[in-house]
Amino acid sequence: ILSDLARAAIVLGMLLVRSPSLVWLVYVLLLLETVGWAFFEPGRSAVVPVIAREDELLAANALGSVTWSFNLAIGAGLGGLVAAFLGRNMVFLINAASFLGSAALIRAMRFPEEHLAQARPFRARDLTDFSPFLEGARYMIRDRRLLATLFVKGGLGLMGTNWVLLPIFGERVFPVRPAELGAPRAGMLGMSLLMGSRGVGALIGPLIGGYALGREAPRLRLGILLGFLAAAMGYVALAAAPSLGWACAAVILAHAGGSTIWVFSTTLLQEQTEDRYRGRVFSADYALLSVTVSAATYLAGVSIDWGAGVRTIAALTGALSLVPASLWALAQRLWREPQPVRRR
Repeated sequence: ILSDLARAAIVLGMLLVRSPSLVWLVYVLLLLETVGWAFFEPGRSAVVPVIAREDELLAANALGSVTWSFNLAIGAGLGGLVAAFLGRNMVFLINAASFLGSAALIRAMRFPEEHLAQARPFRARDLTDFSPFLEGARYMIRDRRLLATLFVKGGLGLMGTNWVLLPIFGERVFPVRPAELGAPRAGMLGMSLLMGSRGVGALIGPLIGGYALGREAPRLRLGILLGFLAAAMGYVALAAAPSLGWACAAVILAHAGGSTIWVFSTTLLQEQTEDRYRGRVFSADYALLSVTVSAATYLAGVSIDWGAGVRTIAALTGALSLVPASLWALAQRLWREPQPVRRR
């Protein structure tokens, strides 16, 4: 709830950016918004097993992905239209309202957290007590299967280049040019269509994957491997796309794979982790993701600034996606080794 309220205020802060001299403020606000996301997402993922049965986890995570993907697909398209016809300020107002709505819905939820029943009240000095962090790290390191699964989203983070690639593809390579719109707004619509395609891919990926593969752990692990391969093929296809339609199809394929990886790896982590450690496990999970997304985004932007072609970076993204695919394939031998049963 606090993360949502903070992010609503942060997004509203973007209304203050009214001149090039204040562009620096956008970076500060985006950093703060990302920090809010880093608090929200691990908590959300950790609480899903509390409100869903074990046999419902895949469906619950897929539903969460579908909701997010639907919002991305529709939101990107509507955001482009709103920005093009009503201005950017209206986009920020709607975005802030969405965070407030989320906070209100979460506030109405009630669910048990048994691992906190015997916990002492939070104290200020707990902020400097790193023993829970060390305990969680030892827990993760002891289980090599859990550790391997923990790194999956780190590999997925290589697709973070899309935050740079899709806007540039939309603006420079595939702008949509209605007669009544100028070049900036035409580029904005091109970006919106590509971002919307990303949402469509993220929407259908877990649905198709869950239907085709089922919810058994070995099938989920196979789905992660197939997801990496789909991501690789999608970005290589984007690099060679001759038109906006083909580019959208390539983005759909890539992010169908990416969303499948996300949902399946999240489900595996929830099943493999004891309740009292889930918050720390998912914090580490999203930390690894954030590091690789940040690195991929930064390197993609710098490379393009230095003269690399956007199609070249897309092809490289596809090729690099084969690295985590290969590592995940090699890690499957861990599931053939004896493993002690954990207390649930």
